[in-house]
Amino acid sequence: MNGIQLTQLLATYGYGAVLLFVTIESTGIPFPGETMLLIAAIAAGMTHQLAIPWVITAAVGGAILGDNLGFWIGRTAGYRLLRRYGHYIHLDERKLKLGHYLFLKHGGKVVFFGRFVAVLRAWAAFLAGTNRMSWPTFLLCNASGAVVWASLVGLSGYFLGNVMHQFSGPIGIATTVGAGIVSFIWFIVWHHQSRRLEGEAERALPGSLDDYRKVLRGEK
Repeated sequence: MNGIQLTQLLATYGYGAVLLFVTIESTGIPFPGETMLLIAAIAAGMTHQLAIPWVITAAVGGAILGDNLGFWIGRTAGYRLLRRYGHYIHLDERKLKLGHYLFLKHGGKVVFFGRFVAVLRAWAAFLAGTNRMSWPTFLLCNASGAVVWASLVGLSGYFLGNVMHQFSGPIGIATTVGAGIVSFIWFIVWHHQSRRLEGEAERALPGSLDDYRKVLRGEK
């Protein structure tokens, strides 16, 4: 789905498009939720046909709703689904163990800051449920992260829209190129960190992950 199609959907459905797209992405389905939020925020800054407080509100609502759906799917059937189909999306034993390790050590932080990382934004809630995180703790961290994320992305897009409205052409192109460079650098850093953390998780949780899952569920 390209930017033109997203813009057309936004023009047709307004805040509902932001709510729906962010909800779908947050359940764990790869979907341009954050992109829709950014496009809506930029449009609000450029045309003022959308109000930025309502754009942010729609994104927060979608994030909380979608994440809670993803959490309960993960809690009821997540581990079985990942064990059976995880290899199709490159989630092998090593990566599943990394997820388990991160939630044991930094559960609340992963949920809160996961909202700001492309891959974790879609999967954090599902993995939180899969790793049996307490729902009240999840809800608090999730809602807090959703408010901060939607506000930062929304306001950034809004002010960018204002700038693009006043200075079109080279500035808009430079902004796009700059965003692409930042995204690439972040991808490299995250890839390096994930490899390091996978080794850390293996040392902390040697053996089969199934054994640790049984302990987590209170089984012998």
